[in-house]
Amino acid sequence: MKTSFILLMLACLSFPATLPAQFTLEQVLGAPYTESLHGSKDGRHLAWVVNEKGVRNIWYTSLGATTPTLLTNYNTDDGLGIALQAVTPEHLFYVRGNGNNRNGEPANPASISPVPERQILRLRLADKHIDTLASVGSMELSPDGKALIYTKGKNVYRMLEAGGAEPKEELLLQVRAGVTSPTWSPDGTKIAFVSPRTDHSFVGVFEPGTDRIQWISPGLGFDEYPVWSPDGKRLAFLRRPGRSKDELRNFTGGNSYEIWVGSLETGNALPIWKSPSDDGGFAQYYPNSPLRWTKQDHILFYSEHEGWNHIYKIRPDGAGLTDLTPGACITENSSLSTDQKYLYSSGNCGDINRRHIWRTDITSGVAEQVTGKSGIQSHVVGLEGNAFAYREGLYNQPTTAVLHHNGATKTLGPLDAQFPKSSLLEPQAVTFMAADGLEIHGQLFTPPPGTGNKNPALIYMHGGPIRQMLLGYHYSGYYANAYSMNQYMASRGYVVLSVNYRSGIGYGRDFRRAAKQGPRGASEYQDIVAAGKYLQSLEIVNPEKIGLWGGSYGGYLTAMGLARNSGLFKAGVDLHGVHDWAWRGRDFSPGGGWGLTEELMAGATAASPIADLSAWTSPVLLISGDDDRNVMIGQSIDLKNQLDAMGVYNEHLVFPDEVHGFLRYDSWLRAFQATEGFFNRYLK
Repeated sequence: MKTSFILLMLACLSFPATLPAQFTLEQVLGAPYTESLHGSKDGRHLAWVVNEKGVRNIWYTSLGATTPTLLTNYNTDDGLGIALQAVTPEHLFYVRGNGNNRNGEPANPASISPVPERQILRLRLADKHIDTLASVGSMELSPDGKALIYTKGKNVYRMLEAGGAEPKEELLLQVRAGVTSPTWSPDGTKIAFVSPRTDHSFVGVFEPGTDRIQWISPGLGFDEYPVWSPDGKRLAFLRRPGRSKDELRNFTGGNSYEIWVGSLETGNALPIWKSPSDDGGFAQYYPNSPLRWTKQDHILFYSEHEGWNHIYKIRPDGAGLTDLTPGACITENSSLSTDQKYLYSSGNCGDINRRHIWRTDITSGVAEQVTGKSGIQSHVVGLEGNAFAYREGLYNQPTTAVLHHNGATKTLGPLDAQFPKSSLLEPQAVTFMAADGLEIHGQLFTPPPGTGNKNPALIYMHGGPIRQMLLGYHYSGYYANAYSMNQYMASRGYVVLSVNYRSGIGYGRDFRRAAKQGPRGASEYQDIVAAGKYLQSLEIVNPEKIGLWGGSYGGYLTAMGLARNSGLFKAGVDLHGVHDWAWRGRDFSPGGGWGLTEELMAGATAASPIADLSAWTSPVLLISGDDDRNVMIGQSIDLKNQLDAMGVYNEHLVFPDEVHGFLRYDSWLRAFQATEGFFNRYLK
């Protein structure tokens, strides 16, 4: 027996452990991913968009239905987006196509000729017949479902008989400087809208059949996001300060604002609440429906003035201010139940590394968590009674639609039977300290057992920077793709650390508004250096084989690492990154949204990768779409030219007509295949 035991031990030492079955990049990247959810006004119907290998289709169910229904049959990876607009018992309205760049050209990543127009489409649920109603953008259906309004150019159009056999289009409203955000009154007799005027904006009301616009307390600020009172006699809206001479938009600051309530009878409005200083809830990012007026006469709004982005309620007279989502956590997307008694919201309360759904009784303020403690639940849709739906991603399952009804939870799918669920690794939450003592969070993906010690390692950095990577599939398709890639690279023997560096969301206002971020000093770069040193401290990591990758702001930090610390970071993949902040300031007038004055421009270059090219020795792969509307491809062209002049090895991959967040599956697949090949050559 003793001899047999020794022989067994020798056998175990002589042969490596069996590795789990490896999966392909196509398997994890091409699985069905639910992009959006939309519920009907009566709360009994639900539609969602699924992206499978770049092919987007619409699914549908109703409360009580046994199985979901596939409504559309698109079959091409054409990069054309689908935006759900309205669901009724008879029809579904949606927009298919992409928005325009600054030259008025729609995104066309499949390079189709002629370029597909953005269209409003109506699908009849009974037989799935589709009609094209108009070649424009978003729309809003009237309360009775008989008409819709939409903007085309600067004007508002109305389509009568929206659910009938012969819809009729008519020009409804013309306003100097144009119209945005048209919205029906509760009885469908009037339309509220915003008229943007460069350095200010107005809220107006128009009644079809008349020829006059009623302006609601016009002032010297930006009036926006108008919402109707339940009786249609009042409007609430947000007012921000108008733009001063030479003022630059600054995403890194906050937006002070006031809530105003106005009467249609008098045309006058008064403020009922003002955010302290610039600590309102709209710094850098906007939640859905930033202002609501409930049937119970509560006004709901987002604010960050207490350090975390929360939803508050207040009465129309300014009394009764109450935090409906308290705690050291953020609230993101939200929705109301059909009767508007309950607020559903997603956030990281009690679980800073994930998102879960909470239901709050708006009157009493009592809240309860209504989804489990695992997974990433977001973009909740309140339905009839206590029913609600949401999108959910697990660590080993891409985001799908889920319905909670009559006490039961049902995954609506579709799911991919070939998805390698059992082979995915559960990432671990880790923390480490930056040089200045700030605690930084991340997710660590370790290779499966049997891959050996001293593995190469990668640091992934998200974009934004107002993002947070999570312990599972992300609710943003861009970052869900990145999560798939991190899982795949870990399965191939890489240790991967996804870093939530300072200036991101999820950890409070102070963390997000960290001093000297980006062009003001690149303070977040020290978090990337700390991440590299943390990886070097791990026994399973080869300290000489650490690479960087990321897109947008993550591309910027990738380039920063290679420029400043090529000794630590031996290779990098930079997707559409910023390389010279001053360049961005010139391209995006004025200031590129970072509030960069002429005095700050010189310092902005010093906080850019371009300032440290003399120390750059590591190879880099540059990946871009040439119709990028966020970071001009010229940033990468200029960097490549300078690296070439210095003799620094670089490769590049360019997708004609593709945008910042690649719209085609083929673009993502080719980008990630190139990324894997590049790292295998330089880190293995």
